[in-house]
Amino acid sequence: METTIMAITIDPRTAHAPQVQTVLTKHGCIITTRLGLHETSEKSCSERGLILLHINSESNEVEQLENELTEIEGVNVKSMTL
Repeated sequence: METTIMAITIDPRTAHAPQVQTVLTKHGCIITTRLGLHETSEKSCSERGLILLHINSESNEVEQLENELTEIEGVNVKSMTL
């Protein structure tokens, strides 16, 4: 097993977040920690979202997750293995 940190950007967040959520739920058993971030203020809520994942899994499972996420329009993925 490897430890992977994955960063996912979603833009526009409100349009593509449901598809991203479906993929993350499908692969939920390999995700140890998930942190979702987006900028907010009294007057606006950012359309660019950022999700950070801590994953413990074999590299082929991480690759499958990354491939499914990048198939979604507006989603970019970067990851590093520790």
